[in-house]
Amino acid sequence: MEDDHRVWPPGSPRGTPPLPDDPDEPWNPPLRRTAGRDVEPPPWESLPPSARYYGRPATPSPVRRWRWRRRAGAVLALLVAAGLVGALVVVVFRMATPPPVQGRLVDAVAQVTLTLPQGWQEGVVAPVTGFTSVARSERGVVMARAVPHSSQGARTMVADTAQLYSRLLLKGDKVDIVDDRALPQGYTRALRAEYRDVVNRPAYLRVTLLTRPGRSVLLVGLLQPADTASIEALDTVMASVR
Repeated sequence: MEDDHRVWPPGSPRGTPPLPDDPDEPWNPPLRRTAGRDVEPPPWESLPPSARYYGRPATPSPVRRWRWRRRAGAVLALLVAAGLVGALVVVVFRMATPPPVQGRLVDAVAQVTLTLPQGWQEGVVAPVTGFTSVARSERGVVMARAVPHSSQGARTMVADTAQLYSRLLLKGDKVDIVDDRALPQGYTRALRAEYRDVVNRPAYLRVTLLTRPGRSVLLVGLLQPADTASIEALDTVMASVR
């Protein structure tokens, strides 16, 4: 056996040193070199000011984080519920609100009826003598009265009446005819007045004559200041006469 130079275990290269008998001895040379060193904490002076002032940051408590999550969830649920309630209230309010009801002006003397849209209402006394009914808005007024038939014709009577009320009511520095046409039962003319001063804004006047068997009805509408929307509203009131 002493002369037997075979390697054991079989397959091991010749000249390989045997395994150490101490199983606790580290097999990694780098670990063997560092295993005996003691790691010392860095000196206090080398720490940054924030670390020296606050110390080591503490890990947040899981219980506190859970409480904050519960509170945030409750607040979010309240906000969602409030939004749903607000939307429901708006829907119910819109469903319960009736559409605006149009008024009516009935002139028993002139025997006419006018439809008054929202923003218009029946007045008590007309601002011009002789008119038996009046409707008012924030900017305009419409008056009605019965008149005798004119032998000159509807167009001439409307032109003369428009010129008269232009001098009495408009008193504009520049007055233009913006509408002049015949109606199925009468005639109508509209005037627009402008002023040189900056105080008075443009004004609008419309005169309409309705000719019916045995009687005629005169309508006069005045508007100041006049813009496109208010002119359309006044013309709608005067065109609704029945």
